[in-house]
Amino acid sequence: TQMSTKAERTTAFIIETVAPIFSRQGYVGTSMSDLTEATGLTKGALYGNFENKDALALSAYQYNSTKLLNALDEVLEAEGTAMEKLNRLTSFYKQYDLFTSSIGGCPVLNVGVDAQNNHRVLGAATRETARIIEGKIALVLEEGVNKGEMKLPVPPLQFAKQLYTMIMGAIAMTTIMSDRKYLYNTMAYLDVLIEREIKN
Repeated sequence: TQMSTKAERTTAFIIETVAPIFSRQGYVGTSMSDLTEATGLTKGALYGNFENKDALALSAYQYNSTKLLNALDEVLEAEGTAMEKLNRLTSFYKQYDLFTSSIGGCPVLNVGVDAQNNHRVLGAATRETARIIEGKIALVLEEGVNKGEMKLPVPPLQFAKQLYTMIMGAIAMTTIMSDRKYLYNTMAYLDVLIEREIKN
């Protein structure tokens, strides 16, 4: 019906508009007036679409994390060898600050740290996203090992977690220092590491 599509469009507009705000300002740091101001909607209109601030914050996080996971799927599931996929992964993260600028920064880092003591459900959601990403990287590594492209010193998931830890460290430093060289240089270092340590 005409009605539901208008409601759906409004809901989508709200989520897209508030997602970067929650990501930049955090759950507690985002007030209802921030959201009404950004969307140009009344509090009543916002709550007509979402039960409460929690529902809004969770939808906003899902929106941002889905954007990230879809982008990673494009990088990791496209054709190519495992080594090529890892290379695309580091290239993606070299530009990660640009990719996340429209969504208010890295959803895993920003929301993950902020929600630790403020919001159990959001905290759990970020851990889930991180596990999914580690799993995606592990699958690529496993494929590489099975095809004889690489040798890993530890099981694929353990290596994936270590890689993702270094990536997240670079994201954290780029964010804190407002300096993208942290990302760029760490990814360049990971390229060397992958080439030297695991390539067969």
